[in-house]
Amino acid sequence: MDDVKEVLFKGVLLLVCGCLCHEVTGSEQPNVIVILTDDQGWGDLSMNGNVSLATPHIDRLAHDGARFERFFVSPVCSPTRAEFLTGRHHVRCGVYSTSEGGERVNSDETMIGEIFKKAGYRTGAFGKWHSGMQHPYHPNARGFDEFYGFCSGHWGNYFSPMLERNGQLIKGEGFIIDDLTNRVIDFIEGEHENPFFVYLPYNTPHSPMQVPDRWWNKFKNKELTQEYSKKRSEKIDHTRAALAMCENIDWNVGRLRSKLKELKLEKNTIVVYFSDNGPNGSRWNDGLRGRKGSTDEGGVRSPLLMCWPGVIEAGTVVSQICSAMDLMPTLAELAHVEVVTAKPIDGLSVAPLLLNKKVSWADRTLVHHWNDKVSVRTQQFRLDNEGRLYDMNEDEGQQAQLNDSQPEVAAALQEKANEFRQKTLSDYGKLFDRRPFVVGYGGARLTQVPARDGVGHGNIKRSNRFPNDSFFENWTTVDDFISWECEVGAAGLYRAEIFYTCPEGDVGSTVELVFKNSSLTGEITVPHNPPLTGMENDRFERTESYIKDFKRMTLGKIQLEQGEGTLILRAKKIPGDSVMDFRLLLLTRVD
Repeated sequence: MDDVKEVLFKGVLLLVCGCLCHEVTGSEQPNVIVILTDDQGWGDLSMNGNVSLATPHIDRLAHDGARFERFFVSPVCSPTRAEFLTGRHHVRCGVYSTSEGGERVNSDETMIGEIFKKAGYRTGAFGKWHSGMQHPYHPNARGFDEFYGFCSGHWGNYFSPMLERNGQLIKGEGFIIDDLTNRVIDFIEGEHENPFFVYLPYNTPHSPMQVPDRWWNKFKNKELTQEYSKKRSEKIDHTRAALAMCENIDWNVGRLRSKLKELKLEKNTIVVYFSDNGPNGSRWNDGLRGRKGSTDEGGVRSPLLMCWPGVIEAGTVVSQICSAMDLMPTLAELAHVEVVTAKPIDGLSVAPLLLNKKVSWADRTLVHHWNDKVSVRTQQFRLDNEGRLYDMNEDEGQQAQLNDSQPEVAAALQEKANEFRQKTLSDYGKLFDRRPFVVGYGGARLTQVPARDGVGHGNIKRSNRFPNDSFFENWTTVDDFISWECEVGAAGLYRAEIFYTCPEGDVGSTVELVFKNSSLTGEITVPHNPPLTGMENDRFERTESYIKDFKRMTLGKIQLEQGEGTLILRAKKIPGDSVMDFRLLLLTRVD
């Protein structure tokens, strides 16, 4: 890590990042649209050599603007989101997992939505947030005026699913990527008095592998001919579905750009496109080693395209290594927006590279981390988690290690990795996993308390080992209960609603909600026993939980006192075989 980055990691100080002066066309600040895809690898674009699909609209962004040849993210989704949103390394933001609270970005971090909102922008986030569900982690508490989507790490249904808009639970309309795009179009068609900042985190091609027939039919029998080293382990239908989902994304990117052109906003709008990690399956990835979850090149190298007609010269190629942490300071500089944070950012503005400024650009070091694996990248070299050194200019596939011929480089990068482990990872996760889930923070009326964030006790089991979109089942005795470590931010009277299923033969269970000295008792009186769904739309068998159409029921009202404590949902009486399958507790401040 270069000297500047060393100082940033050591210091905690007030940072005022002023914008470097440059000429832009027009006097208005530009609009900004940032598109983030989920599990789309470097090789999942036709512009990067994949001959099995066509992504002309995404490719056009590179043709009309800039493409980054060496842009890096984190190995999995929530850390990348944290780094983009804050400009800081995810290990310093409180993100240590992808679910059960570990995905939350610390509430004292300054996010990009706050920075642009303070500068007078209308701000909206549409899609997969995956940075915290309850306030103060919710997007509406992080600088986004408008939020439409879901806060979890993945979702179980992509066709008219349950979503939320600014905390209110609603039903989506059609295939989720099309729906999110429609919502963004509605947003940008709104008042144009102020510029807009749109964050559009699509949730595909993340599994479950669901995509409309229009896209699937092209791929369902398609022969995939490109060879790569692990082709024998490829799950063909999974790849076919992923490529179909990527083409659907491309179509929606085209719709967005057409709308900008129609509204005459194209020349005053910066469009950014990147992905959150490597591919979510064994498929062609331009020979890069590693996939999602890996700290090797294939797990952390992402496409990055940035288009601003008339300002960023068409066909610009940025060859310097860059990071998701660079996007916040870069966009702020391009938009003449001041960045004021209470903590030092780790990213660098790469605006000079985009604007073809003749500036000296020092080599830098990027550290990639996940699941106790650390990899170090410079402009020329990568040291992998096993301490093997590779020349990435000559050997992108990481096949020929150079430790014997480049011992000094290997030793220097190993020292960086060791320093990162000792100084940055020493308390990683230990401090953050004590953070309670917050109910009624500040002025927030609605708080979702999902099964994902709870702990099942006794016989209670999750519907799946991946918590994000799971529910609790097998609730069979009065000794079983569900708990959440919570903090009530504002004392008051709250309406408690549960989302449940219960067969007719098990109706009549009495359940109690308890927090500190308060309790509420209600009864399951209405049967609701829908089947598991999701498999009918899957193009490849999923590993995540299937879902149900859970019924919403008011349990009653409970007075909650301020402070930390354990929120408990337990059964007092069970006349049948089980209490219910439980998905969500919704608490609404009513006084």
